[in-house]
Amino acid sequence: MKYPIQKWKKFRSRRKERKKKRRPRKPIPRIVVPSFFTLMNLFCGFLAIISISEGRLFFGAWLIVFAGLFDALDGFMARLSNATSQFGIELDSISDVVSFGVAPGFLLYTFGLAEMPLVGIILSALPPLCGAVRLARYNVDTQESRKDYFKGLPIPAQAIMISAFYLTFYNRLEMFLDLKYGLNTVLIPVIVLLSFLMVSTIPFDKIPSFDKKSVKKHKGKLALFIFYGILILFFQEVGLMIVFSAFVLKGIIIGGILFYREAFSNGPDIPGEDPF
Repeated sequence: MKYPIQKWKKFRSRRKERKKKRRPRKPIPRIVVPSFFTLMNLFCGFLAIISISEGRLFFGAWLIVFAGLFDALDGFMARLSNATSQFGIELDSISDVVSFGVAPGFLLYTFGLAEMPLVGIILSALPPLCGAVRLARYNVDTQESRKDYFKGLPIPAQAIMISAFYLTFYNRLEMFLDLKYGLNTVLIPVIVLLSFLMVSTIPFDKIPSFDKKSVKKHKGKLALFIFYGILILFFQEVGLMIVFSAFVLKGIIIGGILFYREAFSNGPDIPGEDPF
């Protein structure tokens, strides 16, 4: 006859043996965290398209902005967890085409370009088409990811600029009444300019990493991005318009300076020199 204490000891020994036989649980892959934010970026872009199709352009424009926030977070989390991979790069590009190419293009067509059926379709297709070219070039240019600046306007910046334009002026359309073609007098040049900047090689600021080396090297740039964030936080859609207009304008000015140097300077450029 076995006493309860003997049965308990036998039960515990069997349980330990079973635990030893079990396979150790595999840790969750580090790529899961940044991929989650990438998929949230894509989800926001999908919701933006649905909202715009239902006539809720204001909500759709803000969803594009939130997609940009998730896009920034997935890059930050990938660097923080050292989880950069080819899978993540490809998934990010697919998400960006939808959220920052198709969604803003659809917003533009619904907002003002639908008045010009054929021309409006072509113009509203420029953001997704040029954005896809921009992303494909970034994916194959392995050197660009190592630099401290982007070659060409990043597609999220273009999309948020378009959203900011809508959010700032959708209830101020009387400002464009005296122009020859109304709103489209300003909207069309903005679309063409942003699309051209995406496929150009003009350098644009990249948000520095938050490691000690990057912070020391780019103190001024980091302070500028923090100032941008404060402006957006306090002034919302107007802040977005100011910040991204300044971002684009700075890139154009630097691009003009570099072009002047290359065209009129006899000295060759220093390889790897930071234009900022």
